[in-house]
Amino acid sequence: MAAISPNQTTEAMNDFMTERHLAILTLVRADGRPHSTPVGFMWNDEEKIARIITWSGSLKARLLEKENLIGTISQVDGGRWVTFEGTCSVTNDTEICTDAVSRYAVRYSPPKDRGSDRRTITMVVSKILLSAGLASSH
Repeated sequence: MAAISPNQTTEAMNDFMTERHLAILTLVRADGRPHSTPVGFMWNDEEKIARIITWSGSLKARLLEKENLIGTISQVDGGRWVTFEGTCSVTNDTEICTDAVSRYAVRYSPPKDRGSDRRTITMVVSKILLSAGLASSH
């Protein structure tokens, strides 16, 4: 296992982030209780953020509408894995949501239209944990 800053990403890790894998988002509530849920997500290496599309009625969106929370996003494929740590927020900003939906469609498939209920979770990544094989470039 390696722990790196978002500025130390590798080609191997970024390639892994383009493969079609689901992940688990875990948000830590103010009282310490975790909320974990499967998600599709997109890593933006230029901005050092991860984004998740969701809708206004989801628990993760409702939790983040109350306050920003610390969270993790973990993607696993056999012995290869990455966990992003950072602060999560949610928005209904049209430009951010449209960009996130577009990126989601490229990595996964076109999502269901949520109209004005569309929300996007953004994690500003502060730390990355990853399997040893992804810690070094090809």
